[in-house]
Amino acid sequence: MQTMNETASPSLGRLQREYDRLRKSLARIGYISQGSVLQRSVATSGRSGYQWTRKRSRKTITVSLSREQFEAMKEAVANERALWETIQQMEKISRQILFQSLPDTRRRKRLGKRVLGLI
Repeated sequence: MQTMNETASPSLGRLQREYDRLRKSLARIGYISQGSVLQRSVATSGRSGYQWTRKRSRKTITVSLSREQFEAMKEAVANERALWETIQQMEKISRQILFQSLPDTRRRKRLGKRVLGLI
């Protein structure tokens, strides 16, 4: 049995250290929320100048926010985006580790980066 060609890929130890770093970074992510927040340029009378918008069942839901809620939701939305970026990186590294460290089947052609979802 063979393992994936390691000469063209990062070392297994380096990949595992990067995966552990990303895993630990997940514990530091604060509150998360889907959607987006925006600050309207002109607040009309009786209405907040801040909004949070998200999709639910193919419908757009918009909620007025206080300044404090806006700041907290802004951070939560950014955290949610960072969370998904981290998960995508972890998924790519996981595939690299699995294909490098476990016995592989015989192949006529080496698996390319596109097939493994690395690019």
